[in-house]
Amino acid sequence: MIKAIKIRLLPTKEQEILMFKSTDIARFAYNWGLAKWEEMYKQGLTPSKSKIKKEFNNTIKKQEEYKWLYEVSGQVIPQAFDDLNTAYQNFFKGKAEKPKFKTKKKSKKSFYVRYDAIKFKDNQVNMEKIGKVAYTSNYDIPRLDKYKNPRCYFDGKYWYLTLGFEHGEKQTELNKDLSIGVDLGIKDLAIVNCLDKPIKNINKSIEVRRLKKKLKRLQIQVSRKYEMNKNEKQFIKTNNIIKLEMQIKLIYRKLSNIRNNHIHQATNKIVKLRPYRVVMEDLNISGMMKNKHLSEKIQEQKLYEFIRQMKYKCEFNKIEFVQVDRFYPSSKTCSCCGNIKSDLKLKDRIYVCNNHDCKLVIDRDKNASINLGNYKLA
Repeated sequence: MIKAIKIRLLPTKEQEILMFKSTDIARFAYNWGLAKWEEMYKQGLTPSKSKIKKEFNNTIKKQEEYKWLYEVSGQVIPQAFDDLNTAYQNFFKGKAEKPKFKTKKKSKKSFYVRYDAIKFKDNQVNMEKIGKVAYTSNYDIPRLDKYKNPRCYFDGKYWYLTLGFEHGEKQTELNKDLSIGVDLGIKDLAIVNCLDKPIKNINKSIEVRRLKKKLKRLQIQVSRKYEMNKNEKQFIKTNNIIKLEMQIKLIYRKLSNIRNNHIHQATNKIVKLRPYRVVMEDLNISGMMKNKHLSEKIQEQKLYEFIRQMKYKCEFNKIEFVQVDRFYPSSKTCSCCGNIKSDLKLKDRIYVCNNHDCKLVIDRDKNASINLGNYKLA
């Protein structure tokens, strides 16, 4: 399988300028290609990646006013068109929404790095047109002639280089008697059938609550400054507003890192139990997000990211990963006698079996995790 690693880059000011130019050119090419793709559709033509590349090279690149396109690696622009083609393919297959134009303010600042130019030596990585960039990493980076899909991106504070390479699965000895059921929730991140305590919700921690409180305060300050500097219908962005917005971006970055780190620790904890399989529900997360009362809490839990990490870590360790049908009554089924309580409501947090011979009383989520662990494939 392909394993991906991320290393932090330590570029000089001159190298950072070239990196920002690369991100801008990648965004420019993507937006130009998207506009041309839509134009071809309206004209009744069949757009394709090769047609757009050809027209871009014959028109835009030959103009004197676009000579700045040659300041960066020659692979940045073709890869932007490849990304656009992939985005449309995913849209036609129903895997993603229709491609949209990338804005300078909101889009991720990233660009493709030519794979055969990457060389690691003396804590420096060579990147085409940028040169030898110092880096720091805790990984043992394999010295290969070819890496998979190398990308460089800026997260608002630091530059990173991500790359993939072929890696064999771990040959771990699994416990053939241990089947783990994981029930995801909002009160707690995950309830595991074989653990006494649930995996906590990191959004209830003191640090996250402190950051969210600070974030709210800064957002109010920015809103007031915009109103103070309003010129009729136009908002004027002052230097103080720019500083506050940078602080807000860094808090969002820190919150995202805290949540991702917590999910990595949680999924790693489950994998280290060495079960022969892990069973989870196939949640309709996009449907759950439509609940206006819970959408923010669901978004903060990052349930999709939890499932994604659980999948690839199970595959990496040769653990069977099973997702049961989303209509499987894991919460309504008694984990002791198998009786289904059809009148169970969402507000009922304690499961009380209505079978006179059983009368099991158990936490609703714990009951669901036990049923998932005991799930039998049809």
